[in-house]
Amino acid sequence: MNKPRLISWRALRPELYPRRGLAAWRGYVVMLIVMILFLFGLSELEVTAERLYKGSLKLVDVFGLMVPPESKGRTAEYLFAIAETVSMAFLGTLVASILAVPLALMGARNIMPIGPVRFFVRRSSDVVRGLDSLVWAIFFVGVVGLGPFAGILAITVNDTGILTKLYAEALENTDAEQSKGVRATGASRLQTLLFGVLPQVMPVFLANSLYFVESNVRSATILGVVGAGGIGFFLMDRMMISAWREVAYIILLVLITVAVIDTLSRILRQRLIGQSSIARH
Repeated sequence: MNKPRLISWRALRPELYPRRGLAAWRGYVVMLIVMILFLFGLSELEVTAERLYKGSLKLVDVFGLMVPPESKGRTAEYLFAIAETVSMAFLGTLVASILAVPLALMGARNIMPIGPVRFFVRRSSDVVRGLDSLVWAIFFVGVVGLGPFAGILAITVNDTGILTKLYAEALENTDAEQSKGVRATGASRLQTLLFGVLPQVMPVFLANSLYFVESNVRSATILGVVGAGGIGFFLMDRMMISAWREVAYIILLVLITVAVIDTLSRILRQRLIGQSSIARH
């Protein structure tokens, strides 16, 4: 193959050819810096092969103590706690989804023309979701006391910040032509929003909310560890006294619950997306 043709091909598709010269050395330097930072992080965190080996042996021992799982006659109590956890996740997500809709409308560029309002809503949601729900749970346990109410508030606050961002982005990605078509019929701004914008984003809103219900069941389990009620309280209590067989039983119940909710949520999302696509066609 002649050299001029090779040069022309390299110029057309440079990504198919290895880098040469300064570009190649720049890549090697970046890789070296990343490796040095990685090794430095392992050193600072005292992560050694010996500790990993000993930890893995202890982990195997703990797994051995978990077999076979047993409830010691507390299955009904555990099921009630799981129902409490699912209720926390559902109520927290429901309230957050309702609150996030008007906030998202105020944070979307194509809906809210006042820049300072958009800026305030967006930055506020950044601050709220910047703290994990576990941190909010600790805060609300100190404010309202132990129990599921603190967990519901923690999930609500954290999810409101996240859903506001997701909803606002969905609103900004709507088809402007559909809104213009509704406006051309003489509809007011509110009617355009109700019949031109919201029908496009409601499937996205509901799909996100369903996903967060599933995710928050896992989160609510952890919130119970800090006193927010639910199955997490029993999980932490059994771990503190090294009742590993009961811990395994609780974990199995949680996994089954999450799997069931995940399946139901996926079915609802698929039906929702399918119906919305049929409606568009």
